[in-house]
Amino acid sequence: MDFQRRDLLKGAALGAAGLTLAPVSSAFAQANSWMTPDLLAAAKAEGNEIIVYGSMNEQEALPLWKAFESATGIRVQFVRSSDTGLMSRIVLEARAQQKSWDLVVTTAVSKLPQDFLQVLDLPEAKNIDPVAIDPKKKWYGVYSNYNSPAFNTKFVDKATLPKTYEEMATRKDWAGKVAIDGNDSQWVYAMFTHFGEAKARKIISDLVANLKPTVVDGHLALARSVGLGEYWVAINNYTNLTINVMLKGGDTDWWAMEPVGLFFGQAGINVRAPHPKMAQLATNFLVSKEAQTLLTEAGRLPVRPDVNANPPDTMKRFGANKVIPVNFSPEDEKKWQKITTELLKPR
Repeated sequence: MDFQRRDLLKGAALGAAGLTLAPVSSAFAQANSWMTPDLLAAAKAEGNEIIVYGSMNEQEALPLWKAFESATGIRVQFVRSSDTGLMSRIVLEARAQQKSWDLVVTTAVSKLPQDFLQVLDLPEAKNIDPVAIDPKKKWYGVYSNYNSPAFNTKFVDKATLPKTYEEMATRKDWAGKVAIDGNDSQWVYAMFTHFGEAKARKIISDLVANLKPTVVDGHLALARSVGLGEYWVAINNYTNLTINVMLKGGDTDWWAMEPVGLFFGQAGINVRAPHPKMAQLATNFLVSKEAQTLLTEAGRLPVRPDVNANPPDTMKRFGANKVIPVNFSPEDEKKWQKITTELLKPR
């Protein structure tokens, strides 16, 4: 497992990573709507360092946590790995009853055993989309992962894009130039929920049989591959990652087709957190207007209605297409991943 630990206040660590953090703007430092005096005081009483596990790439995560450090004076130890790597590590550390982390930020928090997580009330919760809040308040959405197909703008004419997945399945001229991530169980769930099992199975089977997609592992890698033209089309990917590649000048774009699966990058606090108040303050920061705005710079889609997406017309482009929220338990994940693996097998 590839775990990368970063102490944001140590220049040597940043230098080794080859990353340069931009200074936090004065406007950000002055706003701090999320930093309530009582919560800050409670956090400060626990010490001066928080341990954050996360799967967000460092180019986005480190500037975000640097802003938190600059505003609070609390040092962030950021430990990065894949969702799978983090979940395995957390389970092993829980078995040993280790107090090794405070906050985890991944798309898989809801898939953890829920007794690993604290119940959490956030002052900023009133400002975010209610769908992005766990009914039991064990996690809060930090960014929105909408699912949509993507295409390379040099090889595919936008005017010829299919309007439905049934129509997409007829595009045999794309055969062998298409890809999909093998872990897109949320997309499969949305298809089953929207179309019913029989029709969804038929559509996905036709997509696989006619388009012969390459099954890959890694949504960001897939977005970059489409942007480079290695694949012409991604049957599905996370919209924010396509936008991320677009913003960096990649030859890619996306379009919405019904249904649109939606799940969240989530933040949850360790029930054994060494610094629970720091973790609460950090989570309140992540869903604040200031942090949500910072996240949009790389194309992340906010969970707050009062923060504009980047580009500004992003949410309008989903149009009237049905959006289906997905929130898997650990048991759900196993079930739907098994179905996904079966359906995406080459025919």
